[in-house]
Amino acid sequence: MIRRTLRQIAEMSGGRLAEEANADTPVAGVSIDSRTIAPGNLFIPFVGTSHDGHSFVPEAIRKGAAAFCWQTDHGEPPDGAPAVLIDDAQTALMRLAAAYRRELQIRVVGVTGSNGKTTTKDMIAAVLGTTYRVQKTRENQNSHIGLPLSVLALEETTEVAVLEMGMRARGEIAELSKIARPDVAVITCIGEAHLERLGSREAIARAKLEILEGLREDGLFVYPGDEPLIRRLLAEAPRPSGMVSIRFGESADGSCDLFPIALMQETAGTHFVGNWAGSPHFYVPLPGRHHVRNALAALAVGKWLGVSDADAARGLRHAELTGMRTTLVRGASGLTILDDAYNANPTSMHAALDLLAELRGFSRKFVVFGDMLELGPEEERYHREIGRRFSPDVVQGVFTVGELAALAAEEAKRRYPDQLVRAYYDCAKLIDDLLAVVDPGDVVLVKGSRAMRLEQVVEVLRRWPGRD
Repeated sequence: MIRRTLRQIAEMSGGRLAEEANADTPVAGVSIDSRTIAPGNLFIPFVGTSHDGHSFVPEAIRKGAAAFCWQTDHGEPPDGAPAVLIDDAQTALMRLAAAYRRELQIRVVGVTGSNGKTTTKDMIAAVLGTTYRVQKTRENQNSHIGLPLSVLALEETTEVAVLEMGMRARGEIAELSKIARPDVAVITCIGEAHLERLGSREAIARAKLEILEGLREDGLFVYPGDEPLIRRLLAEAPRPSGMVSIRFGESADGSCDLFPIALMQETAGTHFVGNWAGSPHFYVPLPGRHHVRNALAALAVGKWLGVSDADAARGLRHAELTGMRTTLVRGASGLTILDDAYNANPTSMHAALDLLAELRGFSRKFVVFGDMLELGPEEERYHREIGRRFSPDVVQGVFTVGELAALAAEEAKRRYPDQLVRAYYDCAKLIDDLLAVVDPGDVVLVKGSRAMRLEQVVEVLRRWPGRD
């Protein structure tokens, strides 16, 4: 984590010391949450819609904060600890992170994309971790607040950092990339997430390509070669001189440099072999072809940074992966839950249904499907398309949650007896009805946008002991 004197913190953040006498105060680490303050931290209070972090400064001081920032529009700072006076908390945090990154002798891998960012970040860190001292973004702290905090959490002894970058609007990825200054930029895919805000997949692709604006000269760009939008827009995107590219995907038509030539699906994971000479047998501890794509992106990064195939295979096999992303959960009753409750959009939903169709060894298959949000004016069409994907030959029961998912249920009912497709507007009744029909030998896919809170369904299914 960042370790600097308070004078250095003030200079790096664009602030000024409230008292010159405190210039040599040592600071170790940064927090924006008074509940998680560790002794020696710098506390940066943010002004939110429902609270003002400045009111928590006394609590942060009591918990051991070495110093705090204070916006000048809030009057005089309180006593109790040294203060750095700033104009705006967000600006100060980003400036501090950018300055710290410039001082670090470290290589950075930046990861963005519509789907698979967090899983790909985890896989890259696992591959590189066999050879280097690696840190990665915790969970999915990938925003204009999360990424600067991730940078400030980096140790100066770290050799490679793997940083996730998310966005909600144009310009945000460019801003984050300029802070992180990646040596490697990765785009996982271009999907439909944020269509409501950006309007088209082309606009989404342009926004993701902003990651190249912070890429260093002679850096590496890893992207899906079978995505026509990236191929077309890359010619006009700002890019550093000497940029090298590695393309990954599933196509053997020349559009991808890395692709699988053999793939075998298991319930708990996926085996594959790459197309290059001497490729070993790789295993990813996640089910689904889409995770092979994520693994290929990780392998591309590993190859460029000199990780051997043998080490990369070992890293992937033992990767520590963030939860609620196509995670296989075994319930107390023996029921299998495919937990993909973190988020959903049409691309990831189709991938999840493809995976469910490939799984073998289960008595029956059920789907709990929640609203896919932020899809813009085409949201009804996307949900109805998902509904038409459901087939009684593959999925024996469909349970939807939310007004939009109900449209999928409406379409599915055309192919199912009424009792096998049910639409709900809250999870409580759904859970009761689902538990009345599932058996220990079944598998249940749970997927929807984060706001639908479908993790509560997963937790009940996990603890369910079965019927007497």
